[in-house]
Amino acid sequence: MENTSPASNRCSYEDYEATADWLRSKTAQRPKVAIICGSGLGGLAELLHNKVVFPYKDIPLFPQTTVMGHQGQLVFGTLEGQQCVCMQGRFHTYEGYDLKQVTYPVRVFSLLGVKTLILTNASGGLNSSYKVGDIMLIKDQINLPGLVGNNPLCGPNEDRFGERFLCMSDAYDPDLIALAQQTAEEQGIEEFMQKGVYCMVSGPTYESVTEGRALRTLGADTVGMSTALEVVVARHCGLRVLGFSLITNMVVTEYDSKQRANHAEVLETTRMRTQVLEGLVTKIVAKIR
Repeated sequence: MENTSPASNRCSYEDYEATADWLRSKTAQRPKVAIICGSGLGGLAELLHNKVVFPYKDIPLFPQTTVMGHQGQLVFGTLEGQQCVCMQGRFHTYEGYDLKQVTYPVRVFSLLGVKTLILTNASGGLNSSYKVGDIMLIKDQINLPGLVGNNPLCGPNEDRFGERFLCMSDAYDPDLIALAQQTAEEQGIEEFMQKGVYCMVSGPTYESVTEGRALRTLGADTVGMSTALEVVVARHCGLRVLGFSLITNMVVTEYDSKQRANHAEVLETTRMRTQVLEGLVTKIVAKIR
């Protein structure tokens, strides 16, 4: 079946079903946990056993990732005895995709029977107490595109997924957050674990000095170009959500600073902390019920 990415006025329930049916026909695995891997964090998928791999280009109606550090494949397998599916690479609005294309995989996961979504991302630190290499457990988010009308739930509501007006005050599951904190303590990595608020901007530009200051004033601890839209759709589908943000650079908030954010720095910092985050997620997955 030829992969034709869904057009902006499509992404119907039947589209999601067609993709889910195709995946079900190609593997007997029925994952309960889905993991979306951010920039440079696709190594999580390599930890799966009994892997079945589908390049995005082969999956009907799936978009294609175009960002360095995103491998562009869906990996099914088991992690600590738990059936999982991992996205090695996600989709972003700055690649030219609309909001429903960016979040397309989440609805497919829901139809596959996934109950828990774990998201990871690389982000810029806004909180002055954070350091490059810290891992932030996301307790809440600021969906900045959504606040100005770019919400993936705009348009006709699909009642088969969820209700029209979605409560987001409990977007990140409190029980999963507590489980993650407990697991971090058991792993002995509390010294570089943070808990805070993630803010999504559309990108692909990094923030100006004044933008960084404004986001910090809004209450954001980190800022990135993904995740929030996926969380909205996951909650609309009734999925439990857990998120991690790896601080790969500090956002420049002083005009006389010589620092310059760049993607190479993001990928290098990610490489340094990848194993720690992979180990943490693996232990958490083992405990999810």
